[in-house]
Amino acid sequence: MAQSDSELLYTPQDLEREKLAALKQFAYGLSHEINNPLTNIATRAQMLLVDEHDPARRKALATINAQAFRAFEMLADLMLFAHPPALVPTTFSLCELLSQLNDEQAAIAEAQRTDLQFAELPSDVDSITADRTQLAAALSALIKNALEALKTGGEILVTAASYQTTDQQGIELVVADNGPGITPEVRRHLFDPFFSGREAGRGLGLGLSKAYRIAEMHGGQLTVDSQPSHGARFALRLPQ
Repeated sequence: MAQSDSELLYTPQDLEREKLAALKQFAYGLSHEINNPLTNIATRAQMLLVDEHDPARRKALATINAQAFRAFEMLADLMLFAHPPALVPTTFSLCELLSQLNDEQAAIAEAQRTDLQFAELPSDVDSITADRTQLAAALSALIKNALEALKTGGEILVTAASYQTTDQQGIELVVADNGPGITPEVRRHLFDPFFSGREAGRGLGLGLSKAYRIAEMHGGQLTVDSQPSHGARFALRLPQ
């Protein structure tokens, strides 16, 4: 059967726009329905913790509270991807931001015996212009993804360098690990929301989708270079 003109004109970009519109509607509905119950769960768990002295019960209540906040974070990630806030770009110290990320992730890396290293910055990339909060969220997602891939042991290296192409210059931030790598099939869907790459040792796709979205919001790009058993290299480029 011959395709109609409207079908022929329906592009992948149209499909992407429809998917994003549906995701926005889903995100708003989910946030409205789930935020209040989550708030009640977290609040009651915190209240019970105040007067609870039994170690086993305290541990259970702390777990309930932590999981409620984890759900909050997932909702926030979904809202960010579906309806990102306007960027608030400032010029700030990249060294200080990376130091902050190191402080946040060091305990997790140490607990799983992963060597997390932040390379010394070249002098020409000490400062960067971007939305600091959003850039921190993107890099944190990339580091967490690498930690999940490694599970135990291994190495993660975070680097930064300037780049220049024929029509653009900026700063490239790289998070590389020597983990199990990513198959071509998983790589094709890696930045799709909710795609699970756990079969390749990777976590839920929402964190990577968030990082990809933040790169796009800045006029930049996030790419991945990886082969099975040869680690993964995520490169976040931001024009300056």
